[in-house]
Amino acid sequence: MTSASLQLTHIGVPPIKCQGIKTKLVPFILNQIVWQETKDATWIEPFLGSGVVAFNRLPHRAVLADTNPHIIGFYQAIQQGTIDRASVQKFLVQEGEMLRQHGAEYYYTVRDRFNQAPSPLDFLFLNRACFNGLMRFNSKGQFNVPFCQKPQRFSQSYITKISNQVDWVAQRMIGKQWKLCIADWQQTLQAAKPEDYVYFDPPYIGRHADYHNQWSLEDAEKLAAIAQQLPCGFAVSMWLENRYRQNDHIQQSWSNLDTRTHQHFYHVGSHEKLRSAMTEALIIKPGWVAS
Repeated sequence: MTSASLQLTHIGVPPIKCQGIKTKLVPFILNQIVWQETKDATWIEPFLGSGVVAFNRLPHRAVLADTNPHIIGFYQAIQQGTIDRASVQKFLVQEGEMLRQHGAEYYYTVRDRFNQAPSPLDFLFLNRACFNGLMRFNSKGQFNVPFCQKPQRFSQSYITKISNQVDWVAQRMIGKQWKLCIADWQQTLQAAKPEDYVYFDPPYIGRHADYHNQWSLEDAEKLAAIAQQLPCGFAVSMWLENRYRQNDHIQQSWSNLDTRTHQHFYHVGSHEKLRSAMTEALIIKPGWVAS
């Protein structure tokens, strides 16, 4: 891999949706990142989320972490081959038909089943059948997003689309040294080396609640302090402003670093004001480049 930023001609979409998913921002993010990927260099993501940035960046070595065990469990199942395109298609055809016949009642049956005994396939079903593509858990760690009120949700074309997305992720993982782990962001950063690169996509202050753990201004300030002591380069995704307000945290905690901006529109969110136009910020510390 050269030290030039990555130029993407096609953006792949992962099968998992969550608030703040970066699909449309991937070209902006990766075209700003300059990182020379040496043999022993590792791409690190302490907040994996949907995984869209890592899956499109496609590093050879990576540590992909999240505190949400269901996200990590889902992608581990793909990595290990315990779920694949065929098994996903079969499952969604079966569950989609039950949803078509029984509507909301069946959605809540699956939600209860998942909360009692989580499985990657139930997680995928709920993620694609819930209200507005939200990913939200209560204080007991139970998925609590209501039904999207679309019993016909799983059409054949929709099932094929999701199954192909699972296969796309599986193909991206072949031959890669990727460690998927359930871990706190601070724990994930402990082994960072000068030649590594860290991409941070933390929950956005004032926008996302109950993604899996709460995220406060104090957490954000701690991340800013620790990140700026890292021996390697990094990039941090954060919202800068919308028509309602501005994110003062960037000026207060990140003003010494380069900030690039991009206009974006969110389509995922529980309220209309969370789906409005947004100026995104990417805060950058350059990565290591051989002289």
